This record gives sequence, C-alpha cells and structure tokens, in this order.
Amino acid sequence: MNTDFMEALAAVEKEKGISKEILIEAIEAALISGYKRNFHSAQNVRVDINRETGSVHVFARKNIVEDIVDPRLEISLEGAQGINPNYQIDDIVEIEVTPKDFGRIAAQTAKQVVTQRIREAERGIIFNEFIDREEDIITGIVQRQDARFIYIDLGKAEALLPVNEKMPSDQFKHGDRVKAFITKVEKTTKGPQIVLSRTHPGLLKRLFELEVPEIYEGVVEIKSVAREAGDRSKIAVYSANPDVDPVGACVGPKGSRVQTIVDELKGEKIDIVHWSEDPTVYVANALSPSKVIHVDVNEEDKMTQVIVPDFQLSLAIGKRGQNARLAAKLSGWKIDIKSESDATELGLYPKDDQAQAELDEDYDGVDNADDEEYEVEAQEVADHDEK
Repeated sequence: MNTDFMEALAAVEKEKGISKEILIEAIEAALISGYKRNFHSAQNVRVDINRETGSVHVFARKNIVEDIVDPRLEISLEGAQGINPNYQIDDIVEIEVTPKDFGRIAAQTAKQVVTQRIREAERGIIFNEFIDREEDIITGIVQRQDARFIYIDLGKAEALLPVNEKMPSDQFKHGDRVKAFITKVEKTTKGPQIVLSRTHPGLLKRLFELEVPEIYEGVVEIKSVAREAGDRSKIAVYSANPDVDPVGACVGPKGSRVQTIVDELKGEKIDIVHWSEDPTVYVANALSPSKVIHVDVNEEDKMTQVIVPDFQLSLAIGKRGQNARLAAKLSGWKIDIKSESDATELGLYPKDDQAQAELDEDYDGVDNADDEEYEVEAQEVADHDEK
C-alpha cells in the first residue's frame, strides 16, 4: 500500500462519512489475522500502517523472560539487550518480521475490509436516519409486490408494506407514489428493515399535522384517533385558545383541508369532533353525527349509558355498529345506546319532571331542518341494514 491508498481512504472518509482512522484500525486488525493465516504463525504480532506513506510493517511482540519456553512468544534478557540495553525482565520487545510479499496480502485484505466497513457504515447511516422517523409519515414509490409485501422505494432504502396493512381500497401499480406510516425500523444482517402501514391511526394523525398549520404550531391538539381504515374514522381535537375553533381549523375553508386527507385515504369518511374533559359531553360529541339527549356516566366501570331520539337510534349505532364502536374507541368509554322510548319504558329516563322539562326545552330549540337531515341519514342507514 502507498500514498495513493491513503488518499483513497481520505476520499472514502469525505464521501461516506467514515473516519479514515477507523478504517485504518480495522485494516490493521484484519492484517494481523491475515498474517497468522498465510504464514502459519502463532506469534503475538502487531501491524502498523504509516498514516503518511501507507507503508505496512509487521512486528512480533515477545516477552523478556529468564528461561525461554516458547521462542515464538518469548526472548531472553541477553537477546533483548542486544537490541536495546535498556530492556529489563517482563518488558516486551517488538521485532520487525514483515514478509517480502506481504504487500499483496495487505492490499487484498484492505480491499475486503474497506468494502465491508463501507457497507456497514451505509447501513448504519440509513438505520439512524429512519429510526428517528419511526411513527412518522413518509412518501415512497411502489416497486413490486408479492403475496406478503408491497415493496416501496424510499430513495436510500426499500421499505415493506405488508399486504394486510394496506387499505381495502388501495390498488397499487408500479411507479405509484404512496404515503404511509413507519411502524417499525429494525437492524438485520441485510441492513435496516423498514415496515410501513396504511391502516394505522397514526397515518391519519400525521396527515392532519401536515394539512392543518394550527396542529403543527400546537394551537390545536389532536387528543384521540379511532379508525377503521378505508371506511370511517373519528378524530377528537382541542384548543386551549378560546378564539380558535379546533374543528373548523381541521375542516378548513369550504372543507378543503379535510377533503385533501379524504382523497389521500381513497374516500375514507372522517368525523371531526370536539374533545372535552367532561365524559358526558365527550361521549355525546363522539357519537356525532347523531343527536344525544342524555348521557349517564358510571365512573367505576368506565361505562356510559346514552339515550338518543328514537328516529336517530340507527344513526347513533351506525352500519354494523360502526359509529358506536368508533365512538367507544375514540372516547375510551364503553357506550350503551338506548332509544328515548325504550329508556322511558325501563324507567331510565327522564329522571324527574324538571329534567324532562329542561330536555323538552332543549329539544324544541333544535333546528327542524337539522332533524330532517338526520332523519334522512338514519333512514338511509336503516335501508342499508335491511339490504
């Protein structure tokens, strides 16, 4: 090896970000093994690479002893002092034993070590880059697909999107651009393995963070997300600033912000509701778009009993129980929904005449147009269930 080799190592250091000193130390360690293997030596040796010229020297290290047992590892005091009169017992003497044809072995070994270290360093750099992006959103290009995975090109790495983690409405072709959520980044013998998901609730949360500046700036906070990928989702938002409407901020002017997210999720319906510390208010909001007229809270069992108008029972429950199921996931409370007439027959509602009067007054204040809209939607749900 020579100065050209040292210049090459300097270029690798600059291009790949791998310290030249680390590479040289790795080469020295590999050359020790190569020397022992090629020259059948059991000696304790040290390899030294000159940092300026690139020249390689091999030194046998021997202990100074009174009585020599193994001449490959030991030397007498008399022999050591013949090299340097200052040597004493138990000192270590280094004697150069560089073979004449060692340069060829050194060059081959150096090539292998540098190549391996570059590969390891690149894998390490990629891993460090993506481990910091775990639970974040990323955009990639579809490369190919097999029975288990869709392979997504992320530029520096290839990620895996398991088939069961794509949405039912996803139909990917080669070259399609796709946004996905990074669920896991692991080190493997073949490099970092990056696993993606299109069904994870985190994808919805990150999409809102990208589209809604108020969320990115911290003015609006996403408190909870419940999702049935490809079909319907609910998201609860909150703002400590009384002048900011968190739901309006997420919907955007004429619904533009939420529509962008709906388009990305291939038409997935999204309900945006106000978060509240009060479980009676929060559960009622979570059951949107249905109207709730009464909520009983059982703190001990973490359960709520919700009463809705008769004509909105189907809307509150949703297709195959979806609306109630998502509301329960969103709020963290178990929800038992009863119609107003059933609750009255069971003696659960109203509690007293005063409560009934207050509820009647609240109910009369509801816009009839809204009631008609909910009736139509409830009837559509009922018709769908019958089919």
